[in-house]
Amino acid sequence: MSPHAVHEPPPLVELRGIGKRYPGVVANRDVNLAVHPGQIHAVVGENGAGKSTLMRILYGEEQPDEGELLLDGETVRLRSPADAIAAGIGMVHQHFMLAENLTVLENVILGAENTRWGLLDRRSGRRAVREVSERYGLDVDPDATVEHLGVGQRQRVEILKVLYRGARVLIFDEPTAVLVPGEVRALFGSLAGLRAQGLAVVFISHKLDEVLAVSDHITVIRAGASVGSFATADADPRRLSRLIVGGELPAPAARRRGGGGEVVLRLRGLRAEAVADATLEVAQGEILGIAGVQGNGQTELIEAIMGIRAVSGGSLHIAGREATHLGTRGRRRLGLACIPEDRHRQALALPATLWENAMLGSEDLRRRSRWRVDRKAARDATGRLVAGFGIRSPSVDVPAAALSGGNQQKLVVGRELGGRPKVLLAAHPTRGVDVGAQAVIWERLRDARDDGLAVLLVGADLDELLGLSDRVQVMLRGRLSPAVPVGELTVERLGRMMTGAEPEPVDSAAENR
Repeated sequence: MSPHAVHEPPPLVELRGIGKRYPGVVANRDVNLAVHPGQIHAVVGENGAGKSTLMRILYGEEQPDEGELLLDGETVRLRSPADAIAAGIGMVHQHFMLAENLTVLENVILGAENTRWGLLDRRSGRRAVREVSERYGLDVDPDATVEHLGVGQRQRVEILKVLYRGARVLIFDEPTAVLVPGEVRALFGSLAGLRAQGLAVVFISHKLDEVLAVSDHITVIRAGASVGSFATADADPRRLSRLIVGGELPAPAARRRGGGGEVVLRLRGLRAEAVADATLEVAQGEILGIAGVQGNGQTELIEAIMGIRAVSGGSLHIAGREATHLGTRGRRRLGLACIPEDRHRQALALPATLWENAMLGSEDLRRRSRWRVDRKAARDATGRLVAGFGIRSPSVDVPAAALSGGNQQKLVVGRELGGRPKVLLAAHPTRGVDVGAQAVIWERLRDARDDGLAVLLVGADLDELLGLSDRVQVMLRGRLSPAVPVGELTVERLGRMMTGAEPEPVDSAAENR
């Protein structure tokens, strides 16, 4: 964290009195944000608080209904991202927008190529990319193919793309969501380099410890309005939590040693696409964490266990029953439930109502007569789910698309736990949700574990994994390491294991079983 300057230059970019309305929703109301050159300015708030709308306005994707945007003290109107880029505003998206079959150089200059006599001038493009890379300390081989780069290197390519186009204001949307600890430190070093060059950085994150570590100034948005703006030196987690959610900051800790009960999920040498000889056991009353850099087979492992990806070898047992050749429905009937990693594509029918979504995969909510669904029973059950999980919705008859991301995720978690499963697959259960929804989900997972549920938790948030899990296995290049008790792990050690920098541990617990 750098000290906030005593005498600040005028803002490089400023949003004044921004208001934005959609039918039935006020997304922003009188929001103010001023970002100075040489400053990392964090924007925090709950999902649905209005951060994304504000950033879309800053990047030219949306037009404000009230207020104004100023660059260098002059009012400007950005009608599109192209206008924003031309004005010196760039965005580094959470989900990378790279062509994997192209080189770094080709990705960076794509759409902004230098030409000579009507032909692509690769030499000048390579020289320009190298100059930008050296100036900002972004070490990437311009001739490397993107598909061969790690996640951290791909992110540097995204930053290079923005800088190559002359950005002076850079918006980072949840930039650490897919990074391991070493890559996070490297990113923070890159941000410090941007700050040292006098650029303005807008840093959006749900991870308050990262906000406190990297930013100079913080603006909190709540219910569409800016409710606080102050130097990071004057902030602490408790103050931020109170401003964001009106309460204390939740923590994933408060763990007690689980396990010791009957093994209810057992994999022996399970093989599938991107999964090689996966072996694990999860007992009643235990949370087994699976850590790994994105793209090492975690997604495929969950899909193979759930029955939506073909298994080519090995065995799977659920509650003592052979389930390797059962379909998804058969596995659910044995007591398997799943919180998938992509709630929009895999868990929700967004145009459908809350009660219709609550019925998906849940036998308890299918109150049927001979020919039709008992809608009243389904609505009543969904109403209890909504109340029990604190889902903010005027009615169970609104479409799932109308909910914020955090409330959508609580609906999915409530539905899957509501069927009283024996085994829960939880893939990134708090990804992209605010600290309020995070607290609810953590509490419900702990409660379910304490009631005897076996949980297989796949996550990228290492603090969450270590705080909730009893044991952790690492997935690297499709293979699972032996399990390690969380008491023997730190974030740093887990990060080394995820990148293969530490020898594989011995699973002493497995040897004793």
